[in-house]
Amino acid sequence: MRKVAIAGVGMTKFGKTDKSLVELFTEAAMEAINGSNIRPRDIQALFVGNCLGDFAEGQANIAGFLASELGLPPWTPATRFEGACATASVAIRDAFMWVASGFYDTVLVGGVEKILHMGTPLATRTFAMASDSKYEEFCGLTFPGVFAMLAHMYAHKYGIPLPVLKERMALVAVKNHKNGAMNPLAQFQKEITVDTVLNSFMVADPLQLFDCCPFSDGAAALVLTTGEKAAKMVDKPVYILGIGQGSAGSLIRQKDYTVMQSRVASARQAYRMAGVGPEDIDVCELHDCFTIAEIVASECLGFFEFGKGSEALENGETAIGGRIPINPSGGLKAKGHPIGATGAAQAYEIVRQLRGECGRRQVDGAKIGMTDTLGGDASTIVNLILGV
Repeated sequence: MRKVAIAGVGMTKFGKTDKSLVELFTEAAMEAINGSNIRPRDIQALFVGNCLGDFAEGQANIAGFLASELGLPPWTPATRFEGACATASVAIRDAFMWVASGFYDTVLVGGVEKILHMGTPLATRTFAMASDSKYEEFCGLTFPGVFAMLAHMYAHKYGIPLPVLKERMALVAVKNHKNGAMNPLAQFQKEITVDTVLNSFMVADPLQLFDCCPFSDGAAALVLTTGEKAAKMVDKPVYILGIGQGSAGSLIRQKDYTVMQSRVASARQAYRMAGVGPEDIDVCELHDCFTIAEIVASECLGFFEFGKGSEALENGETAIGGRIPINPSGGLKAKGHPIGATGAAQAYEIVRQLRGECGRRQVDGAKIGMTDTLGGDASTIVNLILGV
């Protein structure tokens, strides 16, 4: 198996925009291509993640149009991927395998989504389609409801009084908004306080508005190529050391939602392939769609013992400068969550962290980074481990 490297990355600012899906992805993709010091005709395949183009713009078959807009030759295969919120990470994993196998040398991969103009009712309805339509979606269960139940389960299982857990969850939002304030591409660039979170309106008890990530528009892209080619393209390529992907059924099939077995399995695959463990990770971008989600994910990835993630957070272990900085970009909570682009945006941040390009939010000495992307209610999980 060949070494696979990320040569160039690109990302748009997240937040509301008048640009189309094609315009958004083209902006991010050309930044990645130019950063790789190649031309569009050097791309051998395009893998793009997009979930809601059919609802957002009436455009389902978007991949070929993106290839044409980017000036890729007509013989370049272009494929759309969908895996709910893990969509772009699924596409990156596949692109890795194609390059590692030797079938392609250079692949452009990423994701794009445009949601904000859809309005909250339609966006919520379409997001819910990533849950089980038979047992969850048509019972009225939405993802805020899923993660609200998770918070109650977590508090009960580990004997943490709910008011204590709520304050610790609020610290997730405070940390990630502080990081987002240092990220010029983040949707929200303003710090908040614990009181901001606890005084916001209730969405699904105990989750309040500032416990929830926003709907977002945006795109992110990466150029994957062989290690040999990347060394000639850029001064500091970042290598994909390990990949993992796990799957799960509906909530009624998952024995203990506080320990997401699909995430545990996916992370183990990535660690094993990379030849590292949780203790070797210097920085992580993980799926904080809700504040409780970051706490649970940090445990499933092995950073903390189960039941101890909220306490570690309270002690500052996940802050920049802490033992394992989590979401220095601001995470989904502050950076934003355009679902088809989220995984690629996480990889974008880790690449820039490992290159030392993140300015005030830079994690000092970062050499190995990890991404964690959750689709649905853990039905699709993807983990990537990157290193220099």
